[in-house]
Amino acid sequence: MPSRINPSILAADFANFERELGRISTADLVHVDIMDNHFVPNLTFGLTMVERLQQVSPLPLDVHLMIDDPDRWAPGYAEAGAYSVTFHAEAAADAVGLARTLRSIGARAGIALKPGTPVEPYLELLPEFDQVLVMTVEPGFGGQSFMASTMPKLTALRDAVRGSGLDVWLQVDGGINEETIVTAAEAGADTFVAGSSVFNAAEPATQIALLRAAADAHLGAH
Repeated sequence: MPSRINPSILAADFANFERELGRISTADLVHVDIMDNHFVPNLTFGLTMVERLQQVSPLPLDVHLMIDDPDRWAPGYAEAGAYSVTFHAEAAADAVGLARTLRSIGARAGIALKPGTPVEPYLELLPEFDQVLVMTVEPGFGGQSFMASTMPKLTALRDAVRGSGLDVWLQVDGGINEETIVTAAEAGADTFVAGSSVFNAAEPATQIALLRAAADAHLGAH
């Protein structure tokens, strides 16, 4: 299974989203960070923006909800057409119920774990999810440094997924570049969110190809 590269539009030029989406058309999905200034100390986009992005994006939307009360709000993003909707374990009242709702609408259901959140309680719940996002920075702002201390969680997830035979994507988000993507791929990740390393590149398509090649060379290395 080749790796997936999902550039985060948090690092894009907000005044020219349609152009920016065109610059990353060789990626796999577009990562859209939704922040509410409550669950995390930052405010970004909302449902109206996602509905518009869905209309103009050449790629499927990979929505990451860093918000309070996702049980209430997440289904709306699935209804808007998002390909994947990921909510935070720390914010959901009923993670399994919410995942089932998202799947029933037609979206892939993802659960995200902050750096300090243990993975063990979620290993037996893997059949309920299509993706697990291991945050490699504290959620809230782009441009942070990669936290290698989160890699054991990825390894535990990879071993559980392999043992179960499930098709669960293992995503990392935060500080991903040509070096850290190798570390994450070796630990078990197969889906990579990259923001500034892609959008700040002179040729984003070239950078996406470099990241994909680096990850593919090390997927499942252990």
